[in-house]
Parts: sequence; C-alpha cells; structure tokens
Amino acid sequence: MKIALAQLNYHVGNFESNTNKIIQHIREAKQNGADLVVFAELCVCGYPARDFLEFTEFINLCDEAAKTIAAECRDIACIIGLPTPNNKPEGKDLNNSAYFIADGEVKAIVNKALLPNYDIFDEYRYFEPSTSFNCIDFKGKRIALTICEDLWNTIENPLYITRPMDTLIQQNPDVMINIAASPFAYNHDDERIAILKDNASRYNLPLFYVNHVGAQTELIFDGGSLVFDNGGNLVDELPYFKEAITSYTLGDDAAISFEHESTVRVQKQSDIEQIHQGLILGIKDYFYKSGFKQAILGLSGGIDSAVVCALAAEALGPENVMAVLLPSRFSSDHSIKDAEDLVKNLGCKSEIVRIAKITEAFEESLSPQFKGLPFNIAEENIQSRSRAVVLMAMCNKFGYILLNTSNKSEAAVGYGTLYGDMCGGISVIGDVFKTQVFELAREINKDREIIPENTIVKPPSAELRPDQKDTDSLPEYDILDAILFEYILNRRSSAEIIKLGFEEAVVRKVLRLVNIAEHKRYQTPPILRVSPKAFGMGRRMPIVGKYLS
Repeated sequence: MKIALAQLNYHVGNFESNTNKIIQHIREAKQNGADLVVFAELCVCGYPARDFLEFTEFINLCDEAAKTIAAECRDIACIIGLPTPNNKPEGKDLNNSAYFIADGEVKAIVNKALLPNYDIFDEYRYFEPSTSFNCIDFKGKRIALTICEDLWNTIENPLYITRPMDTLIQQNPDVMINIAASPFAYNHDDERIAILKDNASRYNLPLFYVNHVGAQTELIFDGGSLVFDNGGNLVDELPYFKEAITSYTLGDDAAISFEHESTVRVQKQSDIEQIHQGLILGIKDYFYKSGFKQAILGLSGGIDSAVVCALAAEALGPENVMAVLLPSRFSSDHSIKDAEDLVKNLGCKSEIVRIAKITEAFEESLSPQFKGLPFNIAEENIQSRSRAVVLMAMCNKFGYILLNTSNKSEAAVGYGTLYGDMCGGISVIGDVFKTQVFELAREINKDREIIPENTIVKPPSAELRPDQKDTDSLPEYDILDAILFEYILNRRSSAEIIKLGFEEAVVRKVLRLVNIAEHKRYQTPPILRVSPKAFGMGRRMPIVGKYLS
C-alpha cells in the first residue's frame, strides 16, 4: 500500500481555502500512485477553532467541506480531520473526528479519546472523548488510526487512565497512522520523536504521523511529520516550518520504502535556529491570514526593536516594514545612529518623529496637577505613551499593523509601559528571554552584519531618563532569566529556586515583580509562542492572587 503524507498550512475557518488545498493534494497524491493520502487533525476547519466550534453553521460548513472532499476520492482514499456532532444526548456536543474516505464516501469515523486540557489546549471545552476503538481495513492492511494525544499517554506520569492503542493492538493492526495538531516549542520536536518512537517500538508497528504547519495567531505549528518502522527507528522526517507531501510504500513484511531522499536530520537545529524560523513563520502567517501587508514598529537603537525589525523584514520583505525612530531628549546619539545603520542594512522604510515637543506639551498641560513634584515614572511613561500615540496614528492613517517589541524578561517583571511600548497587534519576541534575544541577534548576523554590533554589545537602556540602564531596576539579565526560567517554565517556588543557589533577596524581588505585573500581561497583544510555557493562553494566573507574591 502506498501512503502519502500531506503536511499543509491551514487557515482557521477558511473552508474554501482549506478544502481546495486538500483536494489539490488528493489529486497530486493520486497522480503519484498513492492508495491513501493522510491529512492532519481538524484540517477541514483549521486548528484551534476555539469558540467557532459553538456555532452550528460552522459545524455544518465542516460537513459540507467533507462531502466536497469525499467526491474527489475515487481510486484513492484519504484521511481528514474535522469536528462532528456527538449524536448521543450525554456529554459534549461534538467529537474531534477523523474521516476515512474511499469510493466517494465516508467508510469509517474515528473519534479522539484523549482530549488535552492543559497549557494551550482546551479540547475538553468542546469535545466528548471516545470510549470505543476499531481498526480500519483497506487494501489488505489493517490500520490503527488515532488522533494526536491518543498516542501521548506513554510517558512516566500519564495524564490519562487509558491508552487507545492498547485496545487497537488486540485487533492485530498492520500499521499505525496518527493525525495531529502539535504546536511548536523549541524543545517539542525531541519530545515528539521520543513519544512516537516509543509507540512504534511498544506495539511493534510502523507509524505514520502527520502534523500541521503554519501559524494561527500566537500558535505556531512546525510540521516535522514523521515515519517510523516497526522497530521504532525513525526512517523519514518531513521538513520543518514549510509544507510538504511525500509518499511511502508499506510492504507485506511491514518494510517501508520510498523514492525520495530521506530528510532525517544529520544535525539537529539549535534552539535559537528553531526560534528564528518559528518567528518568521509566525509573523508571515499573522499578516497573510489577517489580510495585512505592512508592519510598523518603533526603532529605538536597542537590541529588542532591532531584532524585531530584522525578523519583520525577513518575513514580510523590507519594503513592507516601516521603522519609526522616536528620539526623546534622553535618546543618545549612538542609539539614533544604530537605528539608522540597521535601516540601511535592511533596506526597510523609515521615518524620524521627535517626541520632545509632544512630551513637553503633556507635561505643560499637567503642570497644575503635578504641582512641581519631582520627575519620576510619570514623566518616563509619558514618553513611552507619546511614542505609542505616534505609531498608532500612523497605523490609522496608512494601514500599518504595529509590532510589539517587548521581550519575555520585560513582560515577566512588568518592565514596560501599558499603552506605551506594550502596545501592538502581535508581540513578536514576547516569548523570548532577553538572553535569547542576544543569541537571536547573533543568529540573524551569522552571514553578514545586519544588526549593528554596537546595538548588541551596549548595555540595554530604556533611555527614559539620563544615563538610565536596565540594571538600575533589574538584576543582570543572565541572573534574571535563570530565575524566570525556573519560576515560569519549571514552576518552582521561591524556596526551591533559592536552594539552587540564587540570592534570596533577588529571588523574592523577581517573583514579586512577576506576580504584580499580571494585570499588564492581561492587556498585551498576542505573543508568538516558541517555548513550552508562554505568557497568554498557556499561562493563566489570577491578577489579584496573593500566592508567591
């Protein structure tokens, strides 16, 4: 049996585009002699559809799309993913389903059993878990078809009380096929490979795995679809961060053969290389799928805005990026020059709007209320908010979308101004710690100097008061980020972090800053997710909570 894997970029709710793309690849697979072509989990509607799933019309459109796709399946079969009504009165109204289609009709329906309800996942909000499992017979092969999480309960601390494959293996299948929507994080590819390898070796079956690729707002899907033999050996790996379709022949002896050159990585990409590619895809799809073309950002001469500007230019083309220099009376000459050098290196558009008169007008208007009180954070934030007013005015006038340039370290401790530098349509590096931003700058510069060297090596500063440095308010970033990593990603308490060797006063200060800044993070733009624990939908904390503050 010849099996084609179609790793594609879908668009949530865009049924015409998704259906046409699926049909196009059915035809391509058929032309290449495939017996079966496999698409990803919930490919018909896109993933995650979230509360679109609560609309009856949305589910009806999924059904209509499936019928259109089924009509194409003559002399070829396909597997697609879609939400379907739960016809039982008990439980949730929907199932997360896979259709096995052949001869123009749905021959079998498989419903997902293990519904993730952690971090970014919220599937039990919508779907009823399946409790029955049956294999599918096709072309002399018996297929154990599962959906994403159904194969992920093999870890040492299982989240669920059942394994669908333990039931399916009793029916003597010849092959496992798993369709998935597995989001990107820089460490997730290794985890994914380990889990699927364990399944192939545990059940002594070949395994074909298909994942989404592309970004849906903050979630990035990296592709990396996989093929394992029945000994758990990885025999092929589809490209990361781009679409692909490949074909494999499954022999009677469970051997897997294919004509293309194996794409199993000789050398694994570094975390920063993966983050770089993921962010490019995230920016590109956010703009394309939202119907936007042109981005704008405030370019300060600092490393954060420089990295975001370089990423945007790579993702959208420099001609579609407007970098606005917004110097205040505290901006240094070298920062302006660094920003100008970056613009020259990238070839993007730029403007200079000096904000000194704008901030002076605010301060003069507020002088009766401020009553001669000394300069403090109020005047600092007026500068940041003045910049946001300028940038948003240009957005309204010219149709730009504002890119937020705050990094994860700043977002964590609230080192940013609400309605100022925290504004934006999408946060590009809000899941990238400051120390990683420096690494990302080096990655961007690996072939030639794009980001000026002075931008990378100079001490970070918001330049909102004379001689200001980030370290006036925060620990050194290598210490700060290490503490944040333990608290946010590893969920360690202050006592546990102190035991690791960090100074107690610093740990308690940092954790307090994280917790009292929660109200700021509730009001930030969506953050492109590149780590296992990003701010946003995957980390839900109370604003007024007292624990660990």
